[in-house]
Amino acid sequence: MPLVPRSHLRHISRPLTRGLATPAPLPVKDCTSITPPYPRLLKTLQNVRHVLPKDRKLTLAEKILYSHLRNPEESLGGGGPIRGERYLKLAPDRVAMQDASAQMALLQFMTCRLPTCAVPSSIHCDHLIQAQTGAVTDLSRSIDANKEVFDFLQSAAQKYGIEFWKPGSGIIHQIVLENYAAPGLLMLGTDSHTPNAGGLGMLAIGVGGADAVDAMTDTPWELKAPLITGVKLTGELKGWATPKDLILHLAGKLTVRGGTGRIIEYFGPGVTAQSCTGLATIANMGAEVGATTSTFPYNANMRQYLHATGRGPVADAADNAASQGFLQADEGAEYDEVIEINLSELEPHLNGPFTPDLATPLSGFSSFLNENKYPTSLSSALIGSCTNSSYEDMSRVASIAEQAKAAGLTSKVPFLVTPGSELIRATIERDGLQSTLESVGATVLANACGPCIGQWKREEKKGEDNAILTSFNRNFKARNDGNLKTMNFLASPEIVTAMAFSGDLNFNPMTDSIPTPNGPFKFKAPSGDRLPPTGYTPGDLSYAPSPSPVPIGETEIAISPSSTRLEILEPFGTNFPEGNAELEGMTCLMRVRGKCTTDHISAAGAWLKYKGHLSNISENTLMTAVNDEGGQINIARDHSGEEDTIPKTMQKYQARAEPWMLVVDDNCEIAARPLY
Repeated sequence: MPLVPRSHLRHISRPLTRGLATPAPLPVKDCTSITPPYPRLLKTLQNVRHVLPKDRKLTLAEKILYSHLRNPEESLGGGGPIRGERYLKLAPDRVAMQDASAQMALLQFMTCRLPTCAVPSSIHCDHLIQAQTGAVTDLSRSIDANKEVFDFLQSAAQKYGIEFWKPGSGIIHQIVLENYAAPGLLMLGTDSHTPNAGGLGMLAIGVGGADAVDAMTDTPWELKAPLITGVKLTGELKGWATPKDLILHLAGKLTVRGGTGRIIEYFGPGVTAQSCTGLATIANMGAEVGATTSTFPYNANMRQYLHATGRGPVADAADNAASQGFLQADEGAEYDEVIEINLSELEPHLNGPFTPDLATPLSGFSSFLNENKYPTSLSSALIGSCTNSSYEDMSRVASIAEQAKAAGLTSKVPFLVTPGSELIRATIERDGLQSTLESVGATVLANACGPCIGQWKREEKKGEDNAILTSFNRNFKARNDGNLKTMNFLASPEIVTAMAFSGDLNFNPMTDSIPTPNGPFKFKAPSGDRLPPTGYTPGDLSYAPSPSPVPIGETEIAISPSSTRLEILEPFGTNFPEGNAELEGMTCLMRVRGKCTTDHISAAGAWLKYKGHLSNISENTLMTAVNDEGGQINIARDHSGEEDTIPKTMQKYQARAEPWMLVVDDNCEIAARPLY
């Protein structure tokens, strides 16, 4: 089974721009393994209502969670509060893993010695593709550099019957939205932004590898019943305002901690005014406020998207489930908190630098920059990523590029575009959107995470203060290019694109003009299609797996003992006394000062190459954390008072079989990176 599609050789030898393909709608897919088990879920929910008080109204999030309970009586019975108190034992429907975190998840799964996964599972090769010069060369180079890991993932997928999406197929969250997400589903994903799939009215939760293995081995997955924050949307987005601006605005209100231990459930007339992919953008960045996940009631736009992506049978089944009251909250359901946002009053926002919750409206952004003495020259503009790479996003930015082209403008800075999937790339190529972007100076990158996850071999601005604009979801220090001085401001792809033609962060595309030889030019508000008018075109089908593959048990999974990338796991021991789940007399290793983000816990970028090697990846644990005792980075004291790096100090305690703990005031926006 070759890793690189046969057609990939053609990709390497031909230019990025190809002739237009014949437009055709996607054929209806085999939906057997992707349609939620609605009859079983409805029956479980009926049992739940017998356990709960008769007058108890349920939110949508509760309906989805409780319908996946292993034993409703055990989890919900006995009276008393549930949200924030009880632990739910759940049976997820599906697992999705990206290539970096899938390595450790599969190594753990292998120790269970099972012939196949208990639930449908998939692997997506997206995190290990490094951006540098453009899609074709970057993909080829990254496949060569990561062949050992890709071969391991593919052989494990073949052995255990897991769907394997090859390098170049796209970003896990876009692939899931296009192929696996379904209203009412409960899915675990080994990535922080798994909640992206909530745009299709489901619960998708980012977890570490061990949690994913629970679902893959039919072990009850345990979750503390979240509180439910309701967000009521009224009005309608206008002009330059987008779904991205809604979540950027909400991040400013809630902060990175405001959603911790909560599910965000959106409702109100403003929900139905948004596209399905727009809702996915909102759900995606729920991770930035610490939310467990986000969801929306099933609606006509979701149905339309399911049909457009070849999943008509799922839409039909969802319609039937919705008619029985499953895919929306009960009337009168209560939330632990309600926030109301009038979309008609929303303006574009830019968030940052260095934290996704520092929200500034576009109208005040220039003053914000000057007051803080931040750079006002734009050094790079990047759009795409799992947060904003839908057809609608690309269609709207192409409308801006068309205006600029007509005015004789080209981008004044490097302008990088990341399609979310091969489906998106092929469709925007066919419809001329890609060529429009390239004609004004854009470089189209591979269908992968790239700069968003730190896979960006950026040659310029090393060690220099500089500002970039991105349509990504995170902007921690050094996250994108490894430069601690790069300031990443998060915005909608429309704002990022418009500002690329000015090169000046003081520029407001809603009010300002750009000088041209023919006089001042001012952008009109962007426009575009939510779905391709002639349907999606699938592109290179050789990237995609066959649905529901049969496990081939005799497949050999080869891991070299000398590998620095992969390491066979030995079963872990325990420091817990027999029959006791409490650790007493634990040593406090350190107190982390300030925010302890997912990138502090386990840095990405260059460290992604070690995600399958426990001994090596553990060397980056908390390596950028600040010890509150002395203000030093990556320094802790051991039992004897000797100072060493944080990982080395942890290893000393491990060698002594002495349990330790950390104190963290602001522990991470929701992360799916385990602490090794």
